[in-house]
Amino acid sequence: MTSPAQQLPPGWTAEWEPNHQRYLFIETATGQTSWEPPAASPDGAALDVGASNAAHHKRRQYAAGQTQAYYGAADTLGGGGGYGVAPGAPAQQGQLFTPGLAAENQFQQQQQQQMQAPGQPPYYSGAPAEPEYINGHQAPVYSQANTLVDQFSQMNMAGQKGLRLYTTNLLTSPPDPRELHRPPPEIVLPPNSCVSPSPLANADYTYQRCTLNAIPTTNSLLKKSNIPLGLVLTPYRSVKEGDEPVPLVTDTVIARCRRCRTYINPYVQFIDGGNRWRCCMCSLSNEVPQLFDWDQVRNQPGDRWARAELNHGVVEYVAPTEYMVRPPQPAVYVFLIDVSHSAIQSGMVATATRTILENLDRIPDENGRTKVAIIAFDVSLYFFSIPAGTTDSTMLVVSDVDDVFLPKPTDLLVNLSEARASLESLLGRLGDMFQDNHVIGSALGPALQAGFQLMSAMGGKIVVLSSSLPSIGVGALKNREDPKILGTSKESGLLQSATPFYKTFAIECSRAQVSVDMFLFSAAYQDVATLAYLPHYTAGQTYFYPAFNARTEDAIKFAHEFGAVLAQPIMLEAVMRVRASKSASLSYLRMSSFHGNFFVRSTDLLAMPAVPQDLSYAIEVQIEDTITAPFVVFQTAILHTSCYGERRIRVVTTAFPTTSNLSEVFASADQVAIATLLANKAVERCITHKLEDSRDALFNKMVEILQAYKASMTAAGAGASAQLAISENLKMLPVLVLGLLKNVGIRQSAQIPPDLRAYAQALLTSLPSQLLMPYVYPTFYSLHNMPPECGTVGEQGVIMPPPLPLTSERLERHGLYLIEDGQTIFLWVGRDSVSQLIIDVFNLPNYEVLRGGKTTLPVLDNPFNQRINAIVQKTREMRRGPYWPHLYIVKEDGEPALRLWALSCLIQDRSDVLPSYQQFVSQLKDKVSVARHTVYYGWLTWSHRLMAVTTKPRVSDAISYFMRSHTVSWTGMI
Repeated sequence: MTSPAQQLPPGWTAEWEPNHQRYLFIETATGQTSWEPPAASPDGAALDVGASNAAHHKRRQYAAGQTQAYYGAADTLGGGGGYGVAPGAPAQQGQLFTPGLAAENQFQQQQQQQMQAPGQPPYYSGAPAEPEYINGHQAPVYSQANTLVDQFSQMNMAGQKGLRLYTTNLLTSPPDPRELHRPPPEIVLPPNSCVSPSPLANADYTYQRCTLNAIPTTNSLLKKSNIPLGLVLTPYRSVKEGDEPVPLVTDTVIARCRRCRTYINPYVQFIDGGNRWRCCMCSLSNEVPQLFDWDQVRNQPGDRWARAELNHGVVEYVAPTEYMVRPPQPAVYVFLIDVSHSAIQSGMVATATRTILENLDRIPDENGRTKVAIIAFDVSLYFFSIPAGTTDSTMLVVSDVDDVFLPKPTDLLVNLSEARASLESLLGRLGDMFQDNHVIGSALGPALQAGFQLMSAMGGKIVVLSSSLPSIGVGALKNREDPKILGTSKESGLLQSATPFYKTFAIECSRAQVSVDMFLFSAAYQDVATLAYLPHYTAGQTYFYPAFNARTEDAIKFAHEFGAVLAQPIMLEAVMRVRASKSASLSYLRMSSFHGNFFVRSTDLLAMPAVPQDLSYAIEVQIEDTITAPFVVFQTAILHTSCYGERRIRVVTTAFPTTSNLSEVFASADQVAIATLLANKAVERCITHKLEDSRDALFNKMVEILQAYKASMTAAGAGASAQLAISENLKMLPVLVLGLLKNVGIRQSAQIPPDLRAYAQALLTSLPSQLLMPYVYPTFYSLHNMPPECGTVGEQGVIMPPPLPLTSERLERHGLYLIEDGQTIFLWVGRDSVSQLIIDVFNLPNYEVLRGGKTTLPVLDNPFNQRINAIVQKTREMRRGPYWPHLYIVKEDGEPALRLWALSCLIQDRSDVLPSYQQFVSQLKDKVSVARHTVYYGWLTWSHRLMAVTTKPRVSDAISYFMRSHTVSWTGMI
């Protein structure tokens, strides 16, 4: 018999691994390893199993002293990953099934015929536009039999094909930013697990994704991998152009399991001639509802296989009356507007009232039931009586803030449609009414109590716009910012609530179905950490505008974000529960911990008074018992009232295969979901423990994953190795962890203001993955030499440049670059940029007259300027969420603080006491090689060592410009 070593293509060797009783294949040139025999190309060379690193060629298209045309030719890193969607075609119509009239086994045969019929239309093939993610950038050559397996796997019927594991060496494989735009590893379900061949039977990963796309069958196997098991949910993800809309079931026929209350989904089994269905969670047999196969619109028998709940992983039901505790309530908005001296002088009141006025038509009110109230406050409360049918309004002043009461029983909370004229008149003159107000102080707590009294009977949303630290009445706060404790173990105390009022009041609001959104504008300390408790426990969101100044671009940013929040459809009176597969007597999987903006009402019931779009949640999952099923199902159900007065249930269902193979566990890991879960856990640990504990926990978790992979998946095992091995689909995880360690919410620094750190932590725990990834690992584009098609409109919209690695090695002195993290956009201008570039982009004669700072890019009549503007606009609009990033011009030799702030986004560089990516990976390698119990202080020791030897300029002042540009006296961020 020929040995494997004699059958390998050139450049490969095979070594027998006694621990695993199998051969390990090693590519001698790169050191990459694989358990699978390498496929050979026709010329005899082995196909690459890892990503090839494109060479970086510097091309001076704007060389010093030259003014040649720069549009057109460009260098690129290579083909970028596409977002293309496989073309669809209508589903085939199956034979109509009538329960009770089927012969024995006819129903099961019909199912199999529909799933395995030859000539299936391309709509069900689900062929991805990109190569299989876990197989690297170049797809292996399969035999004809493997091609058939691939085709069936795309229909959720993978035969014997499993996830293939490829190993990469982190020491020789630099991060590729395009990896973060690829879909997670494929979910390969066993044959016949789904009753529908639809590619939409599993929920899209933008709604619900798991850290592992193959669930270990035992908790010991999960612990052996050291990968945390968890779900990342965005159940009300916004639907953009090109997205599949969520189907709506309107016949009020809702089939649920009698025991575990699971909703019927594509992974149940029909038995007893189709008259009953077996639950995919607990295996209980349930009766099919009588009207399940009846088309109530046409009043005739319907096609069961065409029902949305059997073909879609995300579906929404119109709920019948038994799902209502009370009739659906109208959408209610109560605006609490700070009218103190600082709020008036900054222009916040004028901008806020104008934005509300301009967006009255966008506030959800299709059924004409939406109600609105406006309460102004400084050290007193100002109510406005807004009678319907007139343009008059009356201001009622309540000066006793210790005993808040409503001065009038009616006309304070009014119907938006009926009182439209009065509202427009009031909003138009509210700023002028308080124009000469010189009162300093804020009775925010009493204002919140007044708003709660107005709407507690119905529920709804309180929108707070506050410009100063609460100082009067209940909920008054003191300035507790102390520079001496920043960067010490006591700093975590500044991230906790200073008073129990806001948490207690938030829980009271949650019980009354009242949600709170906070818009904060203070020029000084405002205690964002305490005020953020209100949105945190009421399913709201916090927005922070430090030292807001309406005379700058701040007004544009706030007006855009505030208008987007007002226009969002909101889900009222919501409760959410996540279910997972179980046996008849025991639960396989248990939701053990929850992260996000909600209140945990019972063990697994999450209360959300008003759920905004694009808010993310993370749930840790624990394996309770050995899983014997071939696949498991997670189902998220949210019962809510739409803002149009309809009680609905949104159900998100995802099925995952189970595995007892550790290599499949690693091959199925989703690095984006893991990083999202780790970010939530890190923020929680910052608050409950110390900031350094959070940083150590992040570093240790990365070390543990690498140790587990090295011990189980490489030939070195527990011994020394010259490599730092990880699976190909996890090679961006170390740089994401480094990005978290360098993020403002977690990073080690004695210069970050507590408000800025608290707001960053609020973003880390609420942003969906699509927004969180650039916030942790920013995007970096070269604009001066981008390909000619970039900035023009293609089939998928504006074509973006290829992203660059986050290192200053890519900066050229004559170049123009864009760096963005989803919250801020930097336009970096090199000092040797030629005059023609400055003229075409900024309409200025040369580099010397260009001013750095916050700006709006001019729109000029030349192609290059239009392309740059299109890229900036696409950057602001391409992601979900209301955020509108500021644009800063950064000159290479400009103000040091602004320049260092922009450079701090290049996280692969060394900055201050924080290591570069290469140093970080080297430290990981050192820790992986030693015993696990010595790891705990690894990150702290590494940071202190860097602090002792660093000679580079400090980056701790990087956001001092950010604060000074808002006329703030804070001394820096990092």
